[in-house]
Amino acid sequence: MAESSRPNWARRVQATTLSLARRHLDALVVSNPTNVRYLTGFTGSTAWLFVAPTGSRLLTDGRYAAVVRHGINTGELLAMELDIVESGYDRALADVVSRVSAKRVGFEAGTLTVSGLRRWQELTPGVDWQPTDDLVENLRLIKDDAELAALRRAGRMLAQVATGLAGIVGYGRTERDIARAIDAALEGVGFERPAFETIVASGPNSAYPHARPTDRRLATGDLVVLDFGGVLDGYCVDLTRMAAVGSIDSAARSLFDAVYEAQRAALAAVRVGVTSSDVDRAARSWLENRGLGPAFCHGTGHGLGLEVHEAPRISRAESGQVTTLAPGMVFTIEPGAYLEGTGGVRLEDDVLVTTDGCEVLTTCPSGLMVV
Repeated sequence: MAESSRPNWARRVQATTLSLARRHLDALVVSNPTNVRYLTGFTGSTAWLFVAPTGSRLLTDGRYAAVVRHGINTGELLAMELDIVESGYDRALADVVSRVSAKRVGFEAGTLTVSGLRRWQELTPGVDWQPTDDLVENLRLIKDDAELAALRRAGRMLAQVATGLAGIVGYGRTERDIARAIDAALEGVGFERPAFETIVASGPNSAYPHARPTDRRLATGDLVVLDFGGVLDGYCVDLTRMAAVGSIDSAARSLFDAVYEAQRAALAAVRVGVTSSDVDRAARSWLENRGLGPAFCHGTGHGLGLEVHEAPRISRAESGQVTTLAPGMVFTIEPGAYLEGTGGVRLEDDVLVTTDGCEVLTTCPSGLMVV
């Protein structure tokens, strides 16, 4: 990664320590691997990050010692202390807590097990361990310049793959063959790997939102859901387009048209200050007014970043996951409708919230592709 495009890990850690101060915590143990990567750049399989106002320490084992030292020296990782774990992670953490005299320490409640917390408590008598929820994840909601550069580039690359779908999808090809060809196209444009298992669902299979590719061959009259994504510099993008094999009946065409307009309504609703549930409501109301409310069985979108599904969730208010949109948030807009006997339709694009609305990161035609 070029130096100019490297994340400002020090700024991210500083934001974390400010959050600790507001919670009256002396330190935080970051055990979620994605959050460790976000704060430090470290991508190994095992590590804990100890964050305190006096500095950060990475606890990892000898497999990663050389690469971490090199990364710190070259600026490819956060400037931090390195503690090599030799007698187990729990004991190494207890030693760090003791050395810095931390008395009130936060931990990531979504990652640490009950038994893990019990071991920490036994090894650190007198330390008040406090659960935290989404402390680092809340920082990840707003993408910084380095993240936006990666996501914009990835969006363009994904759109490039989508423009080549007409040469991949065709009568008589199996869903598995098409999925393999899409994965090869993702690699061909420069993605590190697919962001998830590519979905190709044709005919009756298209009525199942998360169908997996089978040996079914595409037949005349099929609707075909094509849902795929890629990872670039660790960041995930996600796109869904629809194909029709030859002539489709009026019910299938009406289903596509309804979802197409529902997505347009949701895209138009994205702006600073509205809630994630407002965006969901824009898509859901359109489909409900056309008698397709029960056919829309999932949320309208999900956040994108180091994970392909992260905050914010673009879903009903009743989900309890309501977020007020702010500049720098990136998420999908993907309404769908699924009717057994007719098929299913989903259209998906990735958007960035801006001060004057939204920027679509996956700019490529979204109309029904007839093959």
